[in-house]
Amino acid sequence: MTRRESPLAKVTLPEKSPRDWLIASLVFGLSALHFGFFYNYTLVNGDEGIILQGAQRILQGQVLYRDFFAFITPGSYYWIAFFFKIFGSSIEVGRAVLLVEGALLSVLTYLLARRVCSRWSAFLASILVTLTALPNRFIVLHNWDSTFWACLTLYCAVFFLQYPGRLLLFATGWFAALTCLFEQSKGGGIVVGLTLGFVIVLATDRGIMNRWKAVFWPYLIAGFALPFLLTVSYFAAQHGLTQMLADWFWPLHNYTTVNKTSYGFVPLSSEDRSAIYDEPLLARLLMFLVMGPWFIVPALPLLAAGVLLYWTPKRWRKSTDENARVYYVVMSAAIVGLFLAILATGRPDFTHFNYVAPILFVVLAWIIDGQMVPAIIRRALPLATFVVIFCCLGFGLALLTQPLNARYTLDTRRGTLKATHSDEIVEYVQRNIPAGKTVLFYPYLPLYYYLTATSSPGRYEYLMAGFHTAAQFQDGLRELAADRTEMVFFEPTFHEKAALVFPGVSGGATHDGDAVAEYISSHYRSCAALTSQDFWHFLAMVRRDLPCP
Repeated sequence: MTRRESPLAKVTLPEKSPRDWLIASLVFGLSALHFGFFYNYTLVNGDEGIILQGAQRILQGQVLYRDFFAFITPGSYYWIAFFFKIFGSSIEVGRAVLLVEGALLSVLTYLLARRVCSRWSAFLASILVTLTALPNRFIVLHNWDSTFWACLTLYCAVFFLQYPGRLLLFATGWFAALTCLFEQSKGGGIVVGLTLGFVIVLATDRGIMNRWKAVFWPYLIAGFALPFLLTVSYFAAQHGLTQMLADWFWPLHNYTTVNKTSYGFVPLSSEDRSAIYDEPLLARLLMFLVMGPWFIVPALPLLAAGVLLYWTPKRWRKSTDENARVYYVVMSAAIVGLFLAILATGRPDFTHFNYVAPILFVVLAWIIDGQMVPAIIRRALPLATFVVIFCCLGFGLALLTQPLNARYTLDTRRGTLKATHSDEIVEYVQRNIPAGKTVLFYPYLPLYYYLTATSSPGRYEYLMAGFHTAAQFQDGLRELAADRTEMVFFEPTFHEKAALVFPGVSGGATHDGDAVAEYISSHYRSCAALTSQDFWHFLAMVRRDLPCP
């Protein structure tokens, strides 16, 4: 399809510049090299097992929602299962997908920022994303997958602003739908944000309707609708449509009502906080500088909201390139949409803001470039830029010390990993339990199922009091009893540590899990006390009618 350049295409188009392609390739290479240090490093974070074990179930012929529980949309499960099918099921395959996605996210940050920023500002923002975003949680999660599709959605939308055409609108709708199908709240945020941005542009510039032809918009709708039609058709054919819809809306009644944190929350134990404040003043100041991204990242969506308010009234910006104004309105509105989605989930903590850092750091590029900084404080911009670089570099190097100091080799049935010390649970399970057996890790650590090639006795990889309903706990209890699972790995102090990460879950919310804990106590006896990689203390318990391994 041939297209002539839009009259509004005055913003830089980096795709036309060989130099920008060279810089983008450099960003990809540097990011991939940096992520390579984290590629096979693990703390055995339980969250990583949710997608990996779900993908393994799909490879074994199970159908998501119908055969096992999930409270997010299906994209990441089938995305990882696709690569498992081609390259084999191992954690290295999942991490390789993550590494490539992460490097592309840094490239997309550069391309999105470069349209209105200098090469230096866009490059710096992309490198700071590489240092601070993915390494903070280099684990296979739906959060990173959905951010990748959200970035592609924004990229196509911004490209459309410069070259209006059917294909770009179709791609924008397609990637927006994929974002929804990989994580419903983030997808809703990007859809709301882009809708807001386009509505503002159309409402404040009637002339743009001549450039954005009405015939284009059915392609946007078709691109958005097609992935949903395919998804609904598949699960309807597998007799899982009703359960799918119930699981999609499950977070509205469970996750978002109990999983609440304060704005910018960082999970630190009282011991960690005391250690920080017990340091000498100079050391404490240095630590706060290194922890700068904890404060910088949550501030960026607020700055984006300010940018949106600044650029919305067209009559105030008559001397400004209209194409730049349209870009700022659409980009900042999209970020505001993602911001509202994070607020709606009840988790506006640092971690969840950091999941969308590849998009948020476009705002940082605007600031570094000086275009969005009032003239009265522009003289201080070099110092502020230096502080931001120092903070992000210190934060990134602090994260890098973890894999660099990991000297222990953790051999699992799903691949070889690096760790700071041994994991007694993985070693115990692989020594005493054959692959393919059912065991129970309770209440939470689904990654162990995947690494040890075992499976849970029913629909649930984990059951967390305050999150799952009383009916779900009863279902899990019935499945455990019916399966007559031989071994259980029980973490009795889980709820004490869960309150640190999930402060919205009150201590009184633990009663739903008592029935399962009581059943374990009455039907199983302890054989060994084991410590996980992340210093979680489990009891290896065997059914009372069986001997210990």
